This record gives sequence, structure tokens and C-alpha cells, in this order.
Amino acid sequence: MSTHDDDALGGVEIPDDLSSLTGPAAPDLVALITQIAGAEPLAAACSLAQVEADVVPTDVGAVAVLRDTSGDAPAHAAAALTTLVKGVPLVLVERTGEQLTMTRWSDGEPGDRLAPGLVLGGAPEALEDLLTGTTTLADQEGVVASSSISRWKAMRLLTSAARRARKGGA
Repeated sequence: MSTHDDDALGGVEIPDDLSSLTGPAAPDLVALITQIAGAEPLAAACSLAQVEADVVPTDVGAVAVLRDTSGDAPAHAAAALTTLVKGVPLVLVERTGEQLTMTRWSDGEPGDRLAPGLVLGGAPEALEDLLTGTTTLADQEGVVASSSISRWKAMRLLTSAARRARKGGA
């Protein structure tokens, strides 16, 4: 004999397929925070690395917001970019709901997990708002789509930037 109310679960429907409850959901936003100064050079690097992204300029470096956030696409994008631009680390940010996960990447390999508070502590407000979902990509100014830069133009841009960097450092 049951002592609890049998109607306590009245109206609750249990789906036939429970896989959506156990599988990881694709992040709402995936971004690559870089030290690359300027949206166009980062968009060019994304184009060459075959990473589809919209690149936002910020005061601390450009940020690539990935178009494909499913499966291992974020890790592939971080690996491809840090392999192409050796010696320039980036931070892979994944936002799922209100949860932020941040991982340092360098030379094609993941590194340490970082505390979001430490990364965002010195970040410009626009970057923080984008990553936390307070603003959207459409609210940002100066966005450059990687798909808008041909591979030929990307090579010219990056070669020119490398030449300028060598002259400035010599």
C-alpha cells in the first residue's frame, strides 16, 4: 500500500528518447580570444585555417566567434589557428547557458583551463558583454567575416603583416 499521493506526478510526460538529457549540448557561443591586433588579420588567418568565424576587434586583440559550435569543431578551430600562427597563444571560450569554460591553446595543443574571472578581469567591457551574452555579435562594430576574405587576399594580408612586424622588430 502506497502512502504518497499518486497524483503528485500527474501531467508529467516522460519522453521516449532520453538521449537529449545525457548528451552534451552544443555551446551557445564559442570564441577565440587572441592577441592579434585587428579583425582583418585574424579573419585572414581563420580563412587560411578554414575556420568559419565572425571576427570582432577589441582593445586587447581580435576575437573570433565561431559559426560551428558543435562537437569537436571548437577544438579543431583552436588547433588549426594556433598551428597556423605559431607562438601566438589564444583562449578558447565556450559558453553553455551561464557556464563559461576557458582553455589556453598554443602551437596546436590545449593547455591549462583558466578561471573566467581572471580572464575577464582585465577585459574590455564589450568583450565581457559578448562572452557573457549581454550583447550579441550583431551589436558589435567592425565585425569581419572570415568568409569575406579569399585565400589569396588572406595570404597577401598575412605576408604584409609579417613583413611589417619584421621591420618593426629589426
